[in-house]
Amino acid sequence: MKWVEGLKRKRRYRKLIKLRKGGVREKKTDGKSRNFNANYRVIPGLKILDVYILKKFLGTYFFATILILAVIAMFAITEKLDAFLRAPLKETIFDYFMSFLPYFALQLAPLITFIAVIFFTTKLADHSEIIAMLSSGISFNRLMRPYMYGAAVIAALTFVLSNYLIPPTNIRQINYYNKYVKNKEVKTGTDIQLMAQPGEVMYIGRYENANKTAYRFSLDKFRDKELVSRMTAQRATYDTTRQYHWTLYSYMIRDFDGMSEKVTRGSQKDTLIPVEPRDFLIQANDQETLTTPQLTEFIEKQKKRGVANIESFEIEKERRYASTAAAFILTLIGLSLSAKKVKGGMGINIGVGLALSFSYILFSSLTSQFAISGMTTPFIAMEIPNVVYLLIGLGLYYRASKF
Repeated sequence: MKWVEGLKRKRRYRKLIKLRKGGVREKKTDGKSRNFNANYRVIPGLKILDVYILKKFLGTYFFATILILAVIAMFAITEKLDAFLRAPLKETIFDYFMSFLPYFALQLAPLITFIAVIFFTTKLADHSEIIAMLSSGISFNRLMRPYMYGAAVIAALTFVLSNYLIPPTNIRQINYYNKYVKNKEVKTGTDIQLMAQPGEVMYIGRYENANKTAYRFSLDKFRDKELVSRMTAQRATYDTTRQYHWTLYSYMIRDFDGMSEKVTRGSQKDTLIPVEPRDFLIQANDQETLTTPQLTEFIEKQKKRGVANIESFEIEKERRYASTAAAFILTLIGLSLSAKKVKGGMGINIGVGLALSFSYILFSSLTSQFAISGMTTPFIAMEIPNVVYLLIGLGLYYRASKF
């Protein structure tokens, strides 16, 4: 009944004003009463208003995350049902879904943050709670504070997950997909040339990942740009149990000293060469299986070797930092859009929010192509959407703070 809802809103409005002014007396179960003040700190450093908004923000965020992941899981089961029936249930649960769902939660974190802010803030605005807070003397800047606290929690969680926890689980997900769904593993490579270490250039005519064997192998050593040694082999096998350990078969070593040459031949030779197959045989989504420290080390190592096509690794590294900042930017936009009660209510705000969220994701994908094509650096490409949407957020914030 409308008159009942109206009465509840009036009571809520008066209570919020009394809370701000120092308050109301709240009855306890023993019949006594106590003062209830808005400045009372439930948690050190946080006032009641902060805790109230923070609980709604994070509660809505995690509820929306669970709901969206449940829908994604249903679509995944429908799409890959044949593969799931072939695979052991334990592998499906722990190797696929326990990796797949956190990965998507991370990818959709900006979208979910935006939706959560708009959803619960619109409800506050519809119930006149935002108006009551502002009318009681709370500034829009002060109202923004608990929202930023919530954004900081989401940003910290996103940072830890994307940089350290999710990449190792992606390995299991990719292996499961290649084994039971569709094998996208790169199995061979041809005409591979890279710098093993300063002054050493390695060449492989053909590499087969199935047996970890390189054919038509050679390693040239230079001193002051002069060739001093060349080691060749009909084939070389990489030992996966020992890092950088290669076994050469039918090898020949030629050592040059001025005009003289020394030749050494043999049928088999164990040697250490600081190169692994993953350094030159790059799989799809390899960048998503490395933690940020590993990613940084890999990028620096590949740059020294003169290996091309590492843009995807650089973009992935910058994307992880950019997505952390996105939590603050999209929270700013979400609050500024939905704090004012508008005709159409939640439907309009969520519609606008979804449009902005998807445009942010599409814009990020578009700018990443700029880095791949060499038009700009990965850092600039990944930060362009944040800068653009920060300006949009500041404009909306300025407008919202005036009402």
